[in-house]
Amino acid sequence: MRADAVRNLDAVLQTGARLLARDPSTSIAAIAAVAGVDRRTVYRRFKTREALMAAVHAAKLDACEKVVAEARLTEAPVMVALHRYAEGIITVSRQWPVDVQQVQDEAAAARLCRLIEQLDAYMARAVREGVIRPGLPDRWARSLLFHLTNIASHETPELTTAQGADMVTQSLITGLGPA
Repeated sequence: MRADAVRNLDAVLQTGARLLARDPSTSIAAIAAVAGVDRRTVYRRFKTREALMAAVHAAKLDACEKVVAEARLTEAPVMVALHRYAEGIITVSRQWPVDVQQVQDEAAAARLCRLIEQLDAYMARAVREGVIRPGLPDRWARSLLFHLTNIASHETPELTTAQGADMVTQSLITGLGPA
């Protein structure tokens, strides 16, 4: 693919992610206009808004898989892996603000399931190593991690990704009580 085509595709995907996260009924023409490309360029690549959304979800899943790999959830110290994961996911969520829980195709859903399984295994490791207390309901810590990273990503944009990761890590591990 030519360099300008790659730039255009990236602009369309990122603009689509931003606009479709705000309003899922945003037209392809509107996305093209904001991305600075001709709508025919978008339609050549994506026949429908749903096809564009599937590509946006795939791009976000690519980025999430990279974050999970770079966090080294199975081998890095638990707290280091948690901070790396939080910082990376905050970055990804800000760049790709769409909800991947809304994926429609089976391949994307399977990718999402694998990511969730990796996080569940990481949380079980955190319990085994005494970082998270045992006895919590299944998926509690992982669900809380999802919500905390979402808050850091979208509700507190004034925080840098590192500050957001600090807040996520502290809130998950020590709660909100006095230090």
